[in-house]
Amino acid sequence: MSFDEQTTAARLAHSQLLDRFLELQAENLERLAFWCAGCLRQGGKLLLFGNGGSAAQAQHLAAEFVGQFGRPRQALAAVALTGDGAVTSGIGNDSEFAKIFSRQIEALGNRDDLALAFSTTGLSPNVVEGLRTARSVGLRTAALLGRDGGPAVDEVDLAVVVPGEDTARIQEIHLFAAHLLCERVEHLLED
Repeated sequence: MSFDEQTTAARLAHSQLLDRFLELQAENLERLAFWCAGCLRQGGKLLLFGNGGSAAQAQHLAAEFVGQFGRPRQALAAVALTGDGAVTSGIGNDSEFAKIFSRQIEALGNRDDLALAFSTTGLSPNVVEGLRTARSVGLRTAALLGRDGGPAVDEVDLAVVVPGEDTARIQEIHLFAAHLLCERVEHLLED
């Protein structure tokens, strides 16, 4: 396959998946924006997490909320639970890798907070355990997922699922959704 053919195929797959995602999940994404804005308005914070590329997505979203996305505004409270390598590696070493998010949620989570996970499959034990712990300590939970959502879909109050199989395309749609979420939350908080 030539580069042009590969590019055309990727663009088409991305476009079709984005259209399908918005058709199926626009309402849930809007609900998530309202939940995030409500959480932040009440003095809560967003606890964001995921593995690998999804960890990068969580950190990117935290940066957009704490910094600014579209317009000058006050900083918004968001923490990426993958941001402190000493904490995550310490928990992984002293306990087990499956606890790297749940232990941080136990330590940092408050009832006004929202836990938001990113996962292309919803299968990662540490993501599922983090969501389970968040619910058990009274946090509202949501996730940007892919495929069928995996076991994570049963651990959240709100699942926003990209109905695709290709990890790269799912991550692209997650980034689109995260940017749209930021833009919407900023708009809701200025009202």
